[in-house]
Amino acid sequence: MDLGISGHTAIVCAASKGLGRACAEALAAEGVNIVLNARSAETLEKAAAEITAQYRVTVTPVAADLSAESGRAALLAACPAPDILVNNAGGPPPGDYRSWSAADWEQALNTNMRAPIALIGAYADGMAERKFGRIVNITSSVVRHPIDAQGLSAAARSGLHGFVATIVRGLAKNNVTVNNLLPGAFATDRLLSNFAFRAKREGQPVDDVVAARKAELPAGRFGDPAELGRFCAYLCSAGAGYVSGQSIVLDGAAHPQAL
Repeated sequence: MDLGISGHTAIVCAASKGLGRACAEALAAEGVNIVLNARSAETLEKAAAEITAQYRVTVTPVAADLSAESGRAALLAACPAPDILVNNAGGPPPGDYRSWSAADWEQALNTNMRAPIALIGAYADGMAERKFGRIVNITSSVVRHPIDAQGLSAAARSGLHGFVATIVRGLAKNNVTVNNLLPGAFATDRLLSNFAFRAKREGQPVDDVVAARKAELPAGRFGDPAELGRFCAYLCSAGAGYVSGQSIVLDGAAHPQAL
């Protein structure tokens, strides 16, 4: 299926590994040139070289911390006019809300709410002028189905969702869409770190915690990041112009949804 976006340019954030990398690869497979962002230059350069070799598209690595204004400025300088923006960032660490400091809150809000909002603000008007734009925010299913220890993530990401709801109608007439993808349990480093936290808190081996969680899932497995990547690529496609303002949970039916 040709998604009609070959030759376009996409910024994909936090894309050296995990869900971000899966989104970058799915877009590259469609002939999209990629501006690849992550904080670690070494890991990013390796990912960029691998994607370039496999998909034969132009991949521009931009090592920058997007929670900082200087990092966003570097990204804007490298790519002032993308057709596609995939906002993504690792979530804040789990913990007990009683122990969170002002600095913890500041970091969570800067990374998971303010940074993606700032990038949308930097790019949405240009997309509207060019009459094509696709913005996808990778957030988390905790926005819909909170987990006790992930209050920082749920709070910051919910703020982003609220912001998105205020802008989608003004952009739709210019063929610019904004959607949120809410992944559940996908096989990423982030998931494993959460299990390590839970195992330590409960005094259990990590392998036992992982096995118990898989057994709870209707699918009997964790999601493959490539599954989310392909879904993201569809939302960025030329044919998805009538899909906007949606928050779509990808969790293998782990939680009941209103149908």
